[in-house]
Amino acid sequence: MPPIESPSVVPGAEPFAFPGGAAGAGTGVLLVHGFTGSPFSMRPWGEHLAAEGFAVRGPLLPGHGTRWQDCNLTTETDWVDAVVTAFDELRAECDRVVVAGLSMGGTLALRLAELRPDDVAALVLVNPSLLTERLDAKLLPLLARLTPSWKAIVNDIRKPGVDERGYPKLPTRAVLGLRRLWAATRADLARVTAPVLVFRSVTDHVVEPASVRVLLAGVASTDTTEVLLEDSYHVATLDNDAPLIFRRSAEWIRERVPAREGGA
Repeated sequence: MPPIESPSVVPGAEPFAFPGGAAGAGTGVLLVHGFTGSPFSMRPWGEHLAAEGFAVRGPLLPGHGTRWQDCNLTTETDWVDAVVTAFDELRAECDRVVVAGLSMGGTLALRLAELRPDDVAALVLVNPSLLTERLDAKLLPLLARLTPSWKAIVNDIRKPGVDERGYPKLPTRAVLGLRRLWAATRADLARVTAPVLVFRSVTDHVVEPASVRVLLAGVASTDTTEVLLEDSYHVATLDNDAPLIFRRSAEWIRERVPAREGGA
């Protein structure tokens, strides 16, 4: 039999790694993209943080950045394992690592902080998802049995002409994994003790405000900050408020953990 070829990563969806400042002890930032997205949505943020002197990694989650069908072949365990691996690789280069994420990337960042509370230095979350209040979500288990895909949830961006390059269809079987990830993360929120900075778009057509309410009410962290984004939708890292996210996150991280010595 001919060898099975690995799916090709679409241009722009590749993982990235930036060394940041001069070699030596310092702070790393792990940037985790969202469901059906890719590192493309995190790269500008990563470039900004690297210019500020932080070492940065943006992994590509399994089943993402290729074809939507590939996402249905992965589970929440695959995504968590990939984040743990990327975290450990970055931590081997740095004294401490901050974990940041967009949407499901924020969920995965929280999950990592629950599993490794002594290792995660801080969390920076952009429109993290922990649940949905949509009534049609109750039909997802049935939909997953009947059809492998549904209407896409990409490009909830207020800024004109921006494309996050996400999947054109929603992989329904993978959504069930996302729901399991939500449930496990909500159940263990009290294990999160790291400082938390969360950016929430006032208008978000993908994740409801209830996710952040549950998050802030559930974590054990004594240092939590919520910043409202008035001019962005869900994919805020590519939207009008992106410069605010980039600047505020770098300042907030530096207040809590030092950047690498030497700058960029």
